[in-house]
Amino acid sequence: MSGGLDIPSKGEWDFLSLGALVHRLDSGIYPFHKATSVAIHVFGLRTAVASAIVDYPVGDLIDERVRAMGVRPFYKRFKHDGARGPNMATVYSDRGHGVRAPVVFYNRSNEAAALLKPGDFDWKTIFAGGVRWFHSGGIFAALSETTAELIIEAMQAAKASGAVVSFDLNYREKLWNASGGSKRALDVMSRIVKYVDVLVGNEEDLQKGLGIPGPETASHSGLDSSAFLAMIDRVVSRHPQIKVLATTLREVHSTSRHTWSAVAWVTGKAYVAPSCELDVHDRVGGGDGFASGFFYGLMTGETPEEALKLGWAHGALVTTYPGDTTMARIDQVRAFAKGGSARIQR
Repeated sequence: MSGGLDIPSKGEWDFLSLGALVHRLDSGIYPFHKATSVAIHVFGLRTAVASAIVDYPVGDLIDERVRAMGVRPFYKRFKHDGARGPNMATVYSDRGHGVRAPVVFYNRSNEAAALLKPGDFDWKTIFAGGVRWFHSGGIFAALSETTAELIIEAMQAAKASGAVVSFDLNYREKLWNASGGSKRALDVMSRIVKYVDVLVGNEEDLQKGLGIPGPETASHSGLDSSAFLAMIDRVVSRHPQIKVLATTLREVHSTSRHTWSAVAWVTGKAYVAPSCELDVHDRVGGGDGFASGFFYGLMTGETPEEALKLGWAHGALVTTYPGDTTMARIDQVRAFAKGGSARIQR
């Protein structure tokens, strides 16, 4: 048992995620997909993703990248009508630089993933060979009324099979405003979190996604773990089945310069990662990098403290690459987690 979690020791899939595959447009950026599954696969585990795919060139491009990274896709396929869709979502982003802040703009009109609904996947077959860990997130939950219900259906199947269930709150105000607003977000997230063992999210996610009272997020340092830890008793009192909560801590000095840390609460004990100064190339994906490294550590039997360091180190490294998916090897992550430097390796 790692971190108080009863993680199955074996299964056909170590990690299965449910969510939307997305095409990102940014100068110098490659298309990205379900970053958490990809990162954990790169670390040597067997991963899969359940999602929507459209049979047209953009869908073909995304599918090629998923398979090239070694992730097994379980698709609900959609036909494009030649003009209006359904489409694979596109995210337009400007990474920013220095005093110019990064900007993300969504085009999720007629998105195939938003059409996903309960019954679209044969969970009995997918879980038949065993799945050790199941994951989804708040971005997918916000896409439509049916995606939230699909998450709940998948989590019920995951729990019945004995898998650990994790969820990244990932509150995105733009998405929730387009699909019912904050009232619907609170209702949806609360229903989903009832099935969750491992929850990822910062103070703002907990406040806006779950309605947990907390301090103004701008009123304290981004590296102050006390605000997050002070909210945990309230989270656990509402959702006592949660065994692990974790988030990144980030002080933004400029778009290109951050101080980076992380914190985790694991079955009653708090852990705080070291702090480091980051020269950021692309900040998008750092949170997924943290979650995947942290999950990997827990799945491979590391102590909670070491698992947190792996998440912290991997999230930091992801910000040094273009795009959302990782290019870091596990040996690089472990070296940085142990205090490695940027000295050239020959």
